[in-house]
Amino acid sequence: MTERDDVVELLKGQHATIRDLFDKVAATKGEERRECFHDLVRLLAVHETAEEEVVHPFARTNIEGGETVVADRVKEEEQAKKALSRLDETDPDSPEFLDRFAALRQDVLAHARSEEQYEFARFHQVADRGKLEMLARAVRAAEAVAPTRPHPGTDTALKNVAVAPVATVVDRTRDAIRKVTGA
Repeated sequence: MTERDDVVELLKGQHATIRDLFDKVAATKGEERRECFHDLVRLLAVHETAEEEVVHPFARTNIEGGETVVADRVKEEEQAKKALSRLDETDPDSPEFLDRFAALRQDVLAHARSEEQYEFARFHQVADRGKLEMLARAVRAAEAVAPTRPHPGTDTALKNVAVAPVATVVDRTRDAIRKVTGA
């Protein structure tokens, strides 16, 4: 089993990439900042969708106090989605962007630490190697078809099933246009 075949290591690896992207956005300007920020938005959107569809349902039913742990994480995720949506409409070189970005960064990194401590750390206690590998495959599959922009209000697997097909097409079309036009 490789490190990324285990759902916990896969998600923690994504958290490390998210931290790196936050650093890159903060350290760059102009078009480079805009590109790094769009990479961050995309990763956060697909990552959270996969957690909502795969990770949180597993945690709710398999870890002690799972309902409460997941409710706390979903609340944090919803706040981050709203902040990220507002930030995505702000000029990345404006002072307003930098202030909002700093607050978002602090909240998202605290959220990631909470997931790792209160949710993911318990997975090895309740799941064997085969289950952890299956969850990693399910996360990758969910990410492959996930929207690439935050959509506040889609905080459960059921809501994602209702919204994701249309949102995914719209988001991925916007991504393609943005890549071609640079807008």
